[in-house]
Amino acid sequence: MMITEPLEFEKPIVNLECQLTELRDRAADSDIDMSSEMKRIEDKLTKTKTDIYRNLSSWQRVQIARHTQRPFMLDYVEHSFDDFLELHGDRHIGDDEAMPGGFAYLEGRRVIVIGHQKGRDTKENLRRNFGSAHPEGYRKALRLMRMAEKFQVPIVTLIDTPGAYPGIGAEERNIAEAIAFNLREMMTLTVPIIAVVIGEGGSGGALGIGIADRVLMMENAYYSVISPEGCAAILWKDRKYATEAAQALKLSASDLLDLKIIDEVIPEPMGGAHHDHVGSANNLKTTVNKHLIELEGVPTDDLLNLRYDKFRKFGKFKDRGRR
Repeated sequence: MMITEPLEFEKPIVNLECQLTELRDRAADSDIDMSSEMKRIEDKLTKTKTDIYRNLSSWQRVQIARHTQRPFMLDYVEHSFDDFLELHGDRHIGDDEAMPGGFAYLEGRRVIVIGHQKGRDTKENLRRNFGSAHPEGYRKALRLMRMAEKFQVPIVTLIDTPGAYPGIGAEERNIAEAIAFNLREMMTLTVPIIAVVIGEGGSGGALGIGIADRVLMMENAYYSVISPEGCAAILWKDRKYATEAAQALKLSASDLLDLKIIDEVIPEPMGGAHHDHVGSANNLKTTVNKHLIELEGVPTDDLLNLRYDKFRKFGKFKDRGRR
């Protein structure tokens, strides 16, 4: 298990783990049999973990999705893919390090993998722009997708962003157009596309690489048109209502699976992916590979029609008649 910074709701677990460690140290130092006391705390720890992690609220899952020690895009590339060769630049403005991408192998199958990359410290976050891509990031992503189409290899996108960068420079370079163009073009690409929300799936920044034949989500990721804080600021005029907003937005993987917005939930190790990068990556690799196998035999025309129909079915409408 990795050393992690506990979230507020995890503190009862941390307290029990500290008690257990203290008992083990005392038993070792004094040569006293404390096995019964340790067994009692171990049982309580197991029950506490089960109670907490099986009943997470939407807001708690958002907190896990944002955990700084959660595996990021390049962590999954390292553990799930082989022989990653990163490609740079959009051939218009420059390179965007918030959106790495390139060729790789998944279980012996060549793919193009693209995704958002965050940083774990201030220096890396500035380099990666906190995972918020500029227009050139989305244009680079589309360049690589067209390369995938040229060489007839599948595309895998790993989504983890609070949203596209909203700064003046991004507006000047047409961030909205870059995302909208990707939406249209991804709908017409003739190779299989699989998108996986691995952490935050925020607004158009996520959707800009999210048009896919199969949309998957890690168990503790979230996918939403707006952040809970932004929703709370609009509806309740106060960000303190983020908990209520997260519940109302139906942004968790289980909610989105029920609504048929996503196709499958990828399980995470107990407590979240930040506790076990390798285990999470193995789950992602197995699930993505399964869907690639299912898609590789689908004729191109059927693939495009199914992709179009998939997104056309989103949402529920009621016709109240004319007045």
